[in-house]
Amino acid sequence: MTALKSSDQAPRVVSLGCRLNTYESEVMRAHARDAGLANAIIVNTCAVTKEAERQGLQALRRLRRENPGAHIVATGCAVQLDPARYAAMPEVNRVLGNEHKMKAESFLPDLDTPVLVSDIMELRETAEHLVEGFDGRARAFVQVQQGCDHRCTFCIIPFARGNNRSVPMGRIVQEVRGLVEAGFREIVITGVDITGYGGDLPGAPTLGQMVRRLLMAVPDLPRLRLSSIDPAEADEDLFHLIADEPRLMPHFHISAQAGDDMILKRMKRRHTRADIISFCERVRALRLDAVFGADLIAGFPTETDEMFENTCALIEDAGLTYMHVFPYSIRPGTPAAKMPQVNGAIIKARAARLREIGRTALARQLQSYVGTTAEVLVEQGQGRSAHYAPVRMAGVHTPGEIVIMRITAADADALFGEAIL
Repeated sequence: MTALKSSDQAPRVVSLGCRLNTYESEVMRAHARDAGLANAIIVNTCAVTKEAERQGLQALRRLRRENPGAHIVATGCAVQLDPARYAAMPEVNRVLGNEHKMKAESFLPDLDTPVLVSDIMELRETAEHLVEGFDGRARAFVQVQQGCDHRCTFCIIPFARGNNRSVPMGRIVQEVRGLVEAGFREIVITGVDITGYGGDLPGAPTLGQMVRRLLMAVPDLPRLRLSSIDPAEADEDLFHLIADEPRLMPHFHISAQAGDDMILKRMKRRHTRADIISFCERVRALRLDAVFGADLIAGFPTETDEMFENTCALIEDAGLTYMHVFPYSIRPGTPAAKMPQVNGAIIKARAARLREIGRTALARQLQSYVGTTAEVLVEQGQGRSAHYAPVRMAGVHTPGEIVIMRITAADADALFGEAIL
């Protein structure tokens, strides 16, 4: 297993979509650089919505216009789902599926086969990589698992990513230790379904058990953050860490999707509305300063006005702050595509209302921090508090350092802070 390092001379990577794509983009950047793939642009596509697919196609066409002589590689979830579409694009030189994009040999300049896409459902293990840097970023992402064993009726991603495949704990520790030694102060645990971690490994360790062992094994890691959590799969070890481990950041993003029980059932989610609220209440009881974000879908098939109002009310009832709102879009091949659809104009209006409720909740949360102090991880141009609040800072600070700041003001989008000397 070879360690992978970012480089200023590395090929350009355009990463769309999730944090897992960001992680994989660093792997591909290093593979392409080490293989000597010159003048290359890699577009790592997303397929979570039709809009995400459109953005990927648009990026490929724009990049070709701006870089007529470049070797353009199309890869990612949208490519995995419809490789023929991308292989037929005159803008694209090479097409790589989600398995092949993680292989070094896929980036050899003299590759005989310009299209490499395999059956993702046949994979049983994750590719092993050690990423030692993230291009231009203050925090690092670490993949702990791939794929998903669940089949939510709206979601196409399991067919782009395959079934759940967990990274052994020793590999995770090794990668995090290397990133901390490289100077990263915050690590984000990421994957497709991180609360599904470990079910395929010997002894079936849970996410909480893995995180506990990771923090014990890397005592110099200042901050660990989790990506999206399924409230139905949070384990007892995770709750103990929330209560007792200050290095685990108190911001938890929930894969909620809806706040109405009938819609959740039709989505084939594993939790109820009460489960979401109960999860937030339990975490908040263990960690008084905990904050919560959530993914919410507006206009899922059969959603009535009353059902939508239940989702709107969930934001207040669960105390949600950071909202990721997705207007429902049909994904061909999913059960939801065959259900009675909501009018597009209604979907758009509902998404706008959810976002407005979310903006109000965020502004209220940010205002509550004025007059307090915060440990802020410095990024380019701003920073992030432990609660994931964006902080605009007076003075010049080095990206990647953690600065104690006095929060002096807040607007609807961010905090303003001054370093405490």
